Amino acid sequence: MRTILALLAWLVAAPALAQPAGMIPVPPIAPGPAPGPARIVGGPGPGCIAGAERLPESGPGFMTVRESRSSFWGHPEVITALKLLGTRAQAAGLPVLLMNDISGPRGGPLVGGHVSHQLGLDADVYLDVVTPRPERAAAASRDAMDPPGLVRPDQRGVDMARWRPQHITLMKLAATLPGVDRVLVNAAIKQQLCREVPANDREWLRRIRPWFQHAAHMHIHFRCPAGNPECGDLPPIPPGEGCDASLQWWFDRLDQPPEKKPPTTAKPSRPMVPAACGPILTAATASSRGRP
Repeated sequence: MRTILALLAWLVAAPALAQPAGMIPVPPIAPGPAPGPARIVGGPGPGCIAGAERLPESGPGFMTVRESRSSFWGHPEVITALKLLGTRAQAAGLPVLLMNDISGPRGGPLVGGHVSHQLGLDADVYLDVVTPRPERAAAASRDAMDPPGLVRPDQRGVDMARWRPQHITLMKLAATLPGVDRVLVNAAIKQQLCREVPANDREWLRRIRPWFQHAAHMHIHFRCPAGNPECGDLPPIPPGEGCDASLQWWFDRLDQPPEKKPPTTAKPSRPMVPAACGPILTAATASSRGRP
């Protein structure tokens, strides 16, 4: 837990620090994916990707949503895994899954303040397993979808009026996808899984990790694919199921008074990426080369 919290603090603070060695301000990003084979530079946190692939608007068991403010590009292995999640969810009798942010066409910072989602290795999938929906829907309808969260207003448990056994099915399917490192959900959701997952089927539970917010969606994080030496993974998940004192910490903190942050007059600087991302973020696509 301390390792992950320290990582979050570094990621959030990084833009306000002096320019780190080997990092550059994010340059103007060219449109479309960067040409060439799949290549991830950076991580955990700031980085970029070449050779990204876009998740289709719909496929067996899934559709993309909120497209006007989301981006659906990822490493080809991640896109393949997300399609597999849709297929397996469909086979399990779940409603069509709603896929949200993955990464930009070249990675780098996403609009909206995501600290992650820069490498094509992160995907947000909504946890709505109640609402039946067609596999194909009009763009305007998909753009307006905003499923409710599963967590009570006091943050100490799930809303049992919304909770279903199918939520366990969905999160297990996500946690057991090829290449998955961990799946982030609200601590109240993790707590409910700890209470309900049978004793003979808990191996996957350790990959479900508590995190801030994440009451309506799960954040699936994939490991760096083989052949990407410039890609950095998160620290390993601690041993155990994660249903111990490390989980209780998330609820104990609710009893603490809000932390008072001192006022600051420092101007936020431009986001940073590894220097090797410069050519990836700015390279012309094949379709744009030679244009006047």
